[in-house]
Amino acid sequence: MSIPEHARGYDGFEGAVGRTSAESTPWWPEEPTAPAGAPNIIVVLLDDMGYSDIGPFGSEIDTPNLDRLAEHGVRLQNYHTTPVCSPARAALLTGLNPHRAGYGSVANGDPGYPGLRLELADDVLSLPEALRANGYATYAIGKWHLARDANLAPGRTRDSWPLQRGFDRYYGSLEGLNSFFHPNQLTVDNGPSPVEEYPEGYYLTDDLTDQAVERIKELRSHDPEKPFFLYFAHVAMHGPLQAKAEDIEKYRGKYAEGWDALRERRFAKQLADGLFPEGTRQAPPNAEPGFEVPAWDELSDEERDRFARYQEVYAAMVDSVDQSLGRILDTVEALGELDNTIVVFTSDNGGTAEGGPAGTRSYFSQFVHHPVPADWERDVAHDPALIGSAKLGVHYPRGWAQTSNTPFRFYKGQTFAGGVRVPFIVSWPAGLQREDGDDGIRDQYGYVTDVFPTILELAGLQAPARRGGRDAQDRDGVSLAEVLRKKELASPHTEQYAEFGGHRGYYKDGWKLNTLHKPGAAFDDTEWQLFDTRTDPTELDDVSERFPDVARELAEAWEHAAWRNTVFPLQTGRGLGPGARRPSDERFSRPVRILPGSPVLERHRSAALVQYRSFTVDVELADDGGDGVLTAHGDPQGGYVLYLEDGRVRFGYNQYGRTTVIDGGDVPAGTRRIRLQARSTAKLQWDFTIGLGDGRGEPAAVAQLPGRFQLVGLSPWTGISVGRDARGPVLWDLYERRGAFPFNGELDAVTYTPGPFSFGPEQIQAIRREAELIAD
Repeated sequence: MSIPEHARGYDGFEGAVGRTSAESTPWWPEEPTAPAGAPNIIVVLLDDMGYSDIGPFGSEIDTPNLDRLAEHGVRLQNYHTTPVCSPARAALLTGLNPHRAGYGSVANGDPGYPGLRLELADDVLSLPEALRANGYATYAIGKWHLARDANLAPGRTRDSWPLQRGFDRYYGSLEGLNSFFHPNQLTVDNGPSPVEEYPEGYYLTDDLTDQAVERIKELRSHDPEKPFFLYFAHVAMHGPLQAKAEDIEKYRGKYAEGWDALRERRFAKQLADGLFPEGTRQAPPNAEPGFEVPAWDELSDEERDRFARYQEVYAAMVDSVDQSLGRILDTVEALGELDNTIVVFTSDNGGTAEGGPAGTRSYFSQFVHHPVPADWERDVAHDPALIGSAKLGVHYPRGWAQTSNTPFRFYKGQTFAGGVRVPFIVSWPAGLQREDGDDGIRDQYGYVTDVFPTILELAGLQAPARRGGRDAQDRDGVSLAEVLRKKELASPHTEQYAEFGGHRGYYKDGWKLNTLHKPGAAFDDTEWQLFDTRTDPTELDDVSERFPDVARELAEAWEHAAWRNTVFPLQTGRGLGPGARRPSDERFSRPVRILPGSPVLERHRSAALVQYRSFTVDVELADDGGDGVLTAHGDPQGGYVLYLEDGRVRFGYNQYGRTTVIDGGDVPAGTRRIRLQARSTAKLQWDFTIGLGDGRGEPAAVAQLPGRFQLVGLSPWTGISVGRDARGPVLWDLYERRGAFPFNGELDAVTYTPGPFSFGPEQIQAIRREAELIAD
């Protein structure tokens, strides 16, 4: 019998339905199933790692597992990415040019323009979505940075979170960076991890690797045939640079020769390995103002010792990443699946100059880029033995970034090769076998958008044409699969625009047009420099005057591509950049009353209550007695903590690594309110006052701490916790005595009341924009 017209719920059912099961035929929708023999796919993406930092691209750092991949795989020596990280991640996972994907910058703002949406649109199909539609299990591990920081807190949209973008499981940091010993917040699938104290010996790279291995083993225990896609986006090598003591010790003393000698050795190895043709010239040391690097021999003995220690930590982190890769490869090999697994290894952008000319032991202080008082400490001195440890957040001087980017000029953030040329290795023993005489090195141009279509073609898969009932946007990337197989083929990717922060670039058939944009300067043709990368891969000889027609053609092509890819408007210092926010975000800076036992507040939400402004913290006590933390905000890299110890009220302030503790004396019986008052001054300082009261009148002042420089930009990094100092400790001495020091008295609530800014709205926007640029 046929189904009556008035029946509901049978639409799309392709079986037969009668009044009884005897008259009916069951039917099941077809489940996505991978083709027989479909390969597993692993993409390992590093953060801020330059061209020469791994063995297959010239490094002295021990990377045996990457050497193993390169030995039988393919190296793309002319692979390009975006100047910073969120755009690279969006382009890799969608195949769209970064601005079209909505990521003209990092996901730490909301300027209100299509190319700076900083969230994936509904009609943007992702690589994991395409693979899941083809029967793959999909896992994301590590750094995400594709959701605006305003959307990382509970109750906000998760439209651009990993699980909403095609991943079955996720474990990692949604932020753009993190501590390797005390992450401020880790996310498990669609919510924060409940971990508040990290165990002794914890290290983030190891934790992420444990999770990746567990996902693979878990899948194979339940389904022996389903192929998987593992997207492992390391938090390394982004600062703060921190490594395990045993890994640092392995490199102790190995960088005493300095960056000049190391650059020469790396370049010699690159030439010997065939990465560049004979006659290629290494770029001289960067000399442009703001980018310059001093000669190693001109440094003092103390500077050379300290700077070498920074690089020891960096090398240890690269080594740790290789160890992580080895564990994953060993797991897949133990399952008998390594031959039929595509492995891609690359970086999101070049090495970074964010450490400045001298590096820093005060990570977040170094990145306050707006004008500060003359006595602001960019680098608080500490025992050199602590460099790389959990107690400090450090970053190397830009001389090591220049070495990282050997043999190129400039750094992360620029469209020159140092910012956008990075290592790329792909291995697939069963499906990507090299012909006799093929050294596995490809010099054809490739771009980050090509990863998506290349993986699909290698695996023999088709992407869905629609997403969520809408036509999916066409991808900009092209497949490099045939180039990987045949060394002599020309690159199918012949043109590509670039832009970040006003720096512009355009590539076409070996010609490359670049600008090194100065903030506030006009965006005109006088900025363009032209290079023939076929004969000048290190971009040393500006030939724009010799070939004005080529320069003009490429400049016009850039303009056309910029309009087609929603690059405009360009940043002029007003209304764009990571600090720009939508007006509705003002609600994040309204008073909040936090009950004991509440989870740690998310970083951005917490910062909105205190940064660049006066604020008041009122602690409500229900009874006398008790020791422990009342409220804490921050970690070893900057923060403050209000606590009771031995019946006395104390306040500790960590000014980017310089700590001060004041004692307000005994807490009298009957005290029901403890107040922390922070008055913001025009000198970018806070004057702190501690008050005690019975809850009926205004608390009486018992201690003061004036003239402390404010925590701004991305500090405090760890959000507010009430009744304990969760995750990263603000005061290391207190942590060693008491751990998280949970309050054992009767605590009713803690209320944060934001006060007025000490700057005008336009100045605040500029300050926030500049200070948060580190988040890329």
